Amino acid sequence: MTPRSLVVVLTVLVALSAPASAAAQDPPLVNWPSLLPGLESTYQPSSGDDCRSGRPRCIDALIREMAKRFNPLATSCDHDAIFGLSYLRTTQAFQQALGEPGFFNDARYITHEGAVFASMYMDAYDTWHSRNRAATPAAWAIAFDAAANRRVSAAGNLLLGMNAHIQHDRPFVLAAVGLVEPDGMSRKEDNDEVNVFLNRVGVPLTKEIAARFDPSFDDTNVPTTLDDLLTFEPVMLWREIAWRNAERLVAARTDAERAIVAADIERYAASQALLIRSLSAYLAPLQTSAPRDAFCAVNHG
Repeated sequence: MTPRSLVVVLTVLVALSAPASAAAQDPPLVNWPSLLPGLESTYQPSSGDDCRSGRPRCIDALIREMAKRFNPLATSCDHDAIFGLSYLRTTQAFQQALGEPGFFNDARYITHEGAVFASMYMDAYDTWHSRNRAATPAAWAIAFDAAANRRVSAAGNLLLGMNAHIQHDRPFVLAAVGLVEPDGMSRKEDNDEVNVFLNRVGVPLTKEIAARFDPSFDDTNVPTTLDDLLTFEPVMLWREIAWRNAERLVAARTDAERAIVAADIERYAASQALLIRSLSAYLAPLQTSAPRDAFCAVNHG
C-alpha cells in the first residue's frame, strides 16, 4: 500500500469511528486520538528549562522570536520560510486557544511544553545553519538540506519540517516535560486538544503560502506533489505516534534501554524524511523551483 493510499484508508476509518466535536466556528475535525488513553501513570517533574512558569508572556516572547527569524527568510524567498511561517501561524493560534476559558485543563503546563518544543526546532535550525551538521538530528538535516538546495516543492518543505518536529522532537519533549500530572492524571487530554487549534490553521495557512510563496501549493490536482496529502489526518497520526514513543522513552528502565528507544525514534523520523523528500522532489530538468522563486520575489510581502 502506498503512503497516499494509507492516508486515504486511515481518513475513512477514523471518520467512521466517532462524531466530530468542535466549536461551531472550527473546521470539521474527528479528534480520534482523544479516544485513546495515555498509558503512563507515574508523575515525573519536568526537566525542561524553557518557560517553567508557564506564563502567557512566554508565548508573547516566542512569537516575537519566530517573527524575527521568519521575516528575513520570507524576504530572501528562502525555502525554510514555508515551515517558519507555518510554525509562526500555529503558535499564534496556540496563543488564541490559551485565551479561551477551559480550552486546556492546565494552561501553564501546555505553555511550558510549547516553549520547550519550539526550542528544539530553533536549536536544530541554528545547529545546522552554523554548519555543525553532524550534530543536527537526521530528520532535520534532510529538511534543511532540501530547503537550502531547493530540492522539493513547498508542500515537501512543510511536510519535512512537520515530520522532523513532530516525529523526532515531540517524543523527547513530552518525555522531558512529563506525561502525567502530580495527581496521577494523564496529560494526554491537553495534548490531544492541541489538534483542535492546529486544525484551525490549515486552510488560512494554505492560502497564505499559495499567495506569498508558491501558487501551486493549494493545487490539489497536481499528482507529482504532496499537496493532496496535506490533510490533518497525517498530523494527528504523527502526533499520536510521538506520544506513544514518549511513553516508550519514559518506560525505559535503564539508560541503555532509553538509548535504544531514542535511536529508534531517530531512525524512524529520518526514514520518513527520506520518503517525503523522494515524493516531493522536483524532477529536474522538467521541474525546478524557478517558477516558485520568481513568484515569491514579487509576492512574498
